[in-house]
Amino acid sequence: MGTTPSSLSARLSFSFVVVFATVAFAWLLLPFYGAILWAAILAIVVDAANKRFVAMLNGRKTAAAALSVLTCVCIIVLPAALVFASLTREATALYVATRDREFDPAKTLDQIWSAIPASLRDFVANNSFIDIGDFKASINALVGQLSQSVATGALSVGQGTAMLLVNILLMLYLLFFFVRDGASLIETIKKASPFESRHTEHFFGRFSAVAKSTVMGSIIVAVVQGAISGVMFWVVGIPSVLIWSALMTLLSLLPAIGAALIWAPAAIYLVATGAAAKGLILAVTLGIANTAVDNFLRPLLVGKGIRLPDYVVLVATIGGLASFGVNGLVIGPLIATMFFSAWSLFSDDPGWATQK
Repeated sequence: MGTTPSSLSARLSFSFVVVFATVAFAWLLLPFYGAILWAAILAIVVDAANKRFVAMLNGRKTAAAALSVLTCVCIIVLPAALVFASLTREATALYVATRDREFDPAKTLDQIWSAIPASLRDFVANNSFIDIGDFKASINALVGQLSQSVATGALSVGQGTAMLLVNILLMLYLLFFFVRDGASLIETIKKASPFESRHTEHFFGRFSAVAKSTVMGSIIVAVVQGAISGVMFWVVGIPSVLIWSALMTLLSLLPAIGAALIWAPAAIYLVATGAAAKGLILAVTLGIANTAVDNFLRPLLVGKGIRLPDYVVLVATIGGLASFGVNGLVIGPLIATMFFSAWSLFSDDPGWATQK
């Protein structure tokens, strides 16, 4: 039976209204997408604990969700706030030290260059396509730009305290409802899906499994590697430990290279400036520890069967950082997860689009 012009017009009009309303609502929520994103992530983190609380409280979901949010605040939010406050203080102190030339990168490079054997220095100077003088100037310029960024960022945090507080409160508020009503929300989304139920179940199942394992597993691995690296930096006496630990935590989200981008140059610097024992201890300890975490803890948390390839995580994370800032550390791998989930569904059942 054919579709009449009037019914076709009605469907098109209805589709337009649905799309317009969806886009408008997404635009309305855009300023708070970070709070919504992290509320959803934390809901995944505390989901197992919430189920135990529900069982302990004889099925009282509201009380269990409140207890889950309180647990999340005590274990994650408050420690993160304290670390962030300390990190801001250390970043400001580093900026002041750089501005006042207490920390002089050019002098540090000269020390490292002088510690290199003369024959190797001559070979590099004669055969390298990089001019050493230009390299030092570039490093000085880079440190200056980073220091300025630190100062600007610290000022922005101070000026945006009220907005930051609003985002945290909104995140906790949404977290409560995500934890309490998450299952029913997902079922509502499934019912509204235009695809067949089996395709929707396949997509949600695979996306949920890959997102939970890849994103949360990678974050836990990054925190562990950053903490271990930070402790070793403190042991060998490197200043501004919290800043370096935070940087190594972020870089640990990048497979293959990760925290070595920070601790390897630090070890070389210690060796070149006369603290060879400390440099070797730092390199050997972190090399073994981070390798062990990557080879044993990451597969345990992420899983081998459903994890994304390391090169995909690397590219997705860098792309997410470039597009969304810090939130891109999670958004990038999530988009990659959605991509692979959709194409997995399409390849497993290429006729899905024509079936209904």
